[in-house]
Amino acid sequence: MVLTQLAKSQWQDYFDRVSKALGAKLVEVEVTGLGLGDQVQVEWLPLIGLSYDPKDDILAVAVEGIEHNIQHPKQIHVEQDVESLYSIEAVDAEGEHHILLLKDPLRLPAA
Repeated sequence: MVLTQLAKSQWQDYFDRVSKALGAKLVEVEVTGLGLGDQVQVEWLPLIGLSYDPKDDILAVAVEGIEHNIQHPKQIHVEQDVESLYSIEAVDAEGEHHILLLKDPLRLPAA
């Protein structure tokens, strides 16, 4: 597995492509920051979709019953190999880290 920083110009297409391949993946969403400590926001719920809106500069994480929005992400890293996605980490404007862990790796479609 390799941790890769995505260029901002790739965000919208990358998350659209990943969302199409999701199926019934379970996700845990953890937020960490100096003022927050380490907090689990979502614990192993079905991930419905991911999208980046460049106009409003928001990364939306749709989980069953919850939408977790990351305002003004500054960096997005993905942990993946050639075939599978394992986790996503987004750093927002406040310096908080939003970590999405997939219970089982997501098989990625061809780019």
